[in-house]
Amino acid sequence: MLDFQRGRFLLGTVAVIAVCFFASCSSGSKEQDKIKIKFSHVAAVDTPKGKAAQFFKEELEKLSKGQIEVLVYPNSQLFRDNDAITALLMGSVQIISPSTSKMTTMVPEFQVVDLPYLFPSIDNVHKSFDGMLGTLFGALLEQKNFKLLAYWDGGYKQLGNSRRVIRKLSDIKGLKFRIMSSKVLEAQFRHVGGNPQVLPFSEVYTALEQGVIDGQENTWFNSYSQKFFEVQKYITETNHGYLGYLLLTSQKFWDSLPPDLQAVLSEAAEKTTEYERKLAVEIDTRDRQRIIDSGKTEITVLTAEERDIWMKTFREIYGDYPQWKELIDAALNH
Repeated sequence: MLDFQRGRFLLGTVAVIAVCFFASCSSGSKEQDKIKIKFSHVAAVDTPKGKAAQFFKEELEKLSKGQIEVLVYPNSQLFRDNDAITALLMGSVQIISPSTSKMTTMVPEFQVVDLPYLFPSIDNVHKSFDGMLGTLFGALLEQKNFKLLAYWDGGYKQLGNSRRVIRKLSDIKGLKFRIMSSKVLEAQFRHVGGNPQVLPFSEVYTALEQGVIDGQENTWFNSYSQKFFEVQKYITETNHGYLGYLLLTSQKFWDSLPPDLQAVLSEAAEKTTEYERKLAVEIDTRDRQRIIDSGKTEITVLTAEERDIWMKTFREIYGDYPQWKELIDAALNH
């Protein structure tokens, strides 16, 4: 009788262990089957890009019903600037959001976006990128093994520096300005006597603080979130250039997804873009006021007449790019 009971106990124990083992294997299998996406970007969390990245994560995880997990790495935690582009193609990350300027080495046509005073309004920007320009750039990116998911707004750039008030174009002469790697941005500053210096975004604050550069061009929210306003005494509100971002994955990663998850990724990108574009305007306006309230930076606002002079002078460089005339005309006339 004792042996029988001992046998029943052993059988029961084995059964419990088996159930726990298979349950554990099943849970582990589900976790292993989950697709993990690393999203790397250089912006701070409290910026349009930073908030959009988090929104995208939550939207994609919800729409995929748990099949996809997104890990967001802001503030250059994983990669700086152009390193993220290489990492995407190598499969080290699956989503990046570089500025259009940073893609000019891969797709030279993106230099068009860097032309000063090309887009008269944000509405004009959206019509261009949601139309012919966007379709063209998407096709060019695919030739380089990228898959374009969306265009995100950065907003208009202002001109900051630590040396002097800039109101006239001649005030720029001799000053060293940080730029992203772009031949057009280089030409923009050289055209008015400035000295452009290519630097990674993550090094701009220190370069301003140490006097390696005199100034930089950026949106209000980047100047606030990166604390540039603390180390540059002057900002001129020029709205001279547009800063736009691309939401990219690699063609290889895209092709690895089943059609239903490709559709989910596209839907999440579309919803996030609508959210990000509204947010960009709100945050840029908010951070402009924050910089004013700090009392650390003197802001110069150009008059309508002064802005016309800036616009006409900077647009003179358009003639150096006859190969892009059709694209330039398309952007200006939207």
